[in-house]
Amino acid sequence: MNRYKLAIFDLDGTLMDTTEGFVSAVKYTIEKMGYPMLSDKELSAFIGPPIQDSFAKAYGLEGPILQEIATVFRDRYSVPEVLFLAKPYDGIYDVFEGLLKRGVMPAVATYKREDYAVSLLKYYGFDRYTDILFGGDHENKLKKKDIIEKCINVAGITDKAEVVMIGDTKLDAIGAEGIGVDFLGVTYGFGFKTPSDAQEYGAVGCVDNAIDLLKYFD
Repeated sequence: MNRYKLAIFDLDGTLMDTTEGFVSAVKYTIEKMGYPMLSDKELSAFIGPPIQDSFAKAYGLEGPILQEIATVFRDRYSVPEVLFLAKPYDGIYDVFEGLLKRGVMPAVATYKREDYAVSLLKYYGFDRYTDILFGGDHENKLKKKDIIEKCINVAGITDKAEVVMIGDTKLDAIGAEGIGVDFLGVTYGFGFKTPSDAQEYGAVGCVDNAIDLLKYFD
């Protein structure tokens, strides 16, 4: 019998490939701020973590300038023709439908700012399956475990053994560990490349395509 009642998904690299729109907004921000342009590989590392953290790491920045950068980025990324440049991964809708048939509630916990995340998720129809959609705040105060906890509280789950976090990066795994829930890794996104990458962070399992996630709910 399936032990989980709530499956919490990361967004970027887990539900959707958001590379095109996200990187476009990062490049715009770099040019707007007058910084040297990064390589494609360096730009790809921006997807997933809070935008302030990525710019701080890439350019050795700290302090108030990071909030200014975040504002420039988010103003650009919020433009619909940029934000909606995303592609749901093959099979991900089938996963959500399969979870509901199994009595498991899906939810989303992402570092992407919440208003943008909700707009993107609704545009691609994920709100057909759940209204538990939470994201980051503009000031980057919320950690991943805080966002995961919001999902758990709204779902009314009291036993964390009934919850699993699903994601493609160590940030998702660390967030799951921080709140005390299981973690399932995926290698089709931006972070983990092999199952062992996810297992290093305590993953109870790992898949290389979305539809295989359902194996962990039978």
